[in-house]
Amino acid sequence: MSTKVAFITGASRGIGAEAAVALARRGYRVAITARTLGDGEQHDHMGSDAPLPGSLEATAAAVRAAGGEALCLRADILDEQSVVDAALEATARFGAVDLLFNNAVYQGPGNQEPVLAVTREQLNCIYQGNVFTPLALVRTLLPGMLERGQGTIINMVSYTAFHNPPAAADQGGWSFGYPSSKAALARMAGALRVEHADSGLRFFNIEPGTVITEVMKAAGMTEELMARFKPCTPQAIAAVVAWLADNEPLAEWQPEQTLAAPAIAKQLDLLRVPSLLGE
Repeated sequence: MSTKVAFITGASRGIGAEAAVALARRGYRVAITARTLGDGEQHDHMGSDAPLPGSLEATAAAVRAAGGEALCLRADILDEQSVVDAALEATARFGAVDLLFNNAVYQGPGNQEPVLAVTREQLNCIYQGNVFTPLALVRTLLPGMLERGQGTIINMVSYTAFHNPPAAADQGGWSFGYPSSKAALARMAGALRVEHADSGLRFFNIEPGTVITEVMKAAGMTEELMARFKPCTPQAIAAVVAWLADNEPLAEWQPEQTLAAPAIAKQLDLLRVPSLLGE
């Protein structure tokens, strides 16, 4: 079992929350960030401000139930300084951060807008949340990892960053804003890998495929619509993250590119690993 520390953004629900629990089962102490501290709070999620199930407090309770320790840090990826402050607080509390999981994504207007309709203001928000704030976290936490000669950074990217849409965004496909931001983020791991080749650190992109989350449901995505993309569960992706935290990926997975989490989950049969999912 590990006694390391993980810093996870977007941990109030979905993949981030499940990753916190999966890592806690491996002995990690987790610093978890999101906008939603308590249940019932209202925030913009893909154009809807209706409260969604999940919160940092709920994730922390699940972490404790798994025998772990969680530090709840309210932060908004559109407020870069709030996320940097959270990273600094986590470092002060735990002494170091060994794993950075840049999981959170911008969930406001613009993600699904056609090219001719998306505004500069919307793109500013998309890139702030999906590129600039993750970069700020790397700039904050990477120096400590380099000093210790160990650490892992996992950036959540997207299938949409590398493939043309099968249809328009309002017909089950995607447009420009969100995929372009994830394409930009996807270039970071490779640059870090080259710039710090002899550091002992590890840098990965992970692509989760289609995952049915509370946010996607709130955006009107039905299970029937999502079935065409062969969705995966948040728990399966979280199990892959937890496995990568302490294990080297196989060369055949081409880890220098982007790790396809659903395929890895199937290959390792992680859905039935008790130490990760508590079954």
